[in-house]
Amino acid sequence: MARIAVARIAVARIAVVRVSNCVLVALGSNRGDSAALVTAAIDRLRAFARADFRESSLWLTGPIDCPPGADDFVNAVVAFEPRPGLTPEGLLTALKAMEREFGRAEVYEKNAPRELDLDLLCFGGERRDSVAFTLPHPRGHVRRFVLAPAAEVAPTLVWPGMALTIAQLLESLPDSERVTRIP
Repeated sequence: MARIAVARIAVARIAVVRVSNCVLVALGSNRGDSAALVTAAIDRLRAFARADFRESSLWLTGPIDCPPGADDFVNAVVAFEPRPGLTPEGLLTALKAMEREFGRAEVYEKNAPRELDLDLLCFGGERRDSVAFTLPHPRGHVRRFVLAPAAEVAPTLVWPGMALTIAQLLESLPDSERVTRIP
C-alpha cells in the first residue's frame, strides 16, 4: 500500500513530460515467476537511462489475443531519458537480447505465453515504420494494460502523432480489459 501512495505522489509532481527526450518501454510476463521476472527486467533497463528513470507499479492483467487457457500477465511500464548515443534501433536490439536472456525463444508463436515481453512504446518524437518495428508502438495507445501503468509514470506525455496525453487516452478507453494494480 505504501508503494502505491509513493507512486501517486511522484506522479503528481510530474508537470510535463517532453516527448523529445522520453522513452517508454512496456514489460509483460505470463510464464514463470512473472513478478520477479518483470522486476528484474526493470532493474536491467536502468542501464539505458541517462536520468529520471521512473517505474510503474506491477499490474495483473488478463490475456489479450492469446491462445485459450493462457495465464494472466504481470505488466509494468518504465519511462526514462535515454543515455547519449542511444537510438531506437539500438534500444530495440538490446530489448530483444534481454528477452532471450530471460528465457524467451528467438522464434516464437505470436501472443504465446512468454517469460518476458519488452515493447518499445515510444522514443521521444522518433517515428519508424519498417519491417523491423513501428514507432510509436502501433497498438500501445489502445491497450489498457499498457496505458494504466504508463499513466503512473508519464500521465502528461502526449502520445507521438496524437493530440492526447497518456492519461487522456486511458480515460477514453472502454473498461473491457481486466487490469488491476498489484499491491
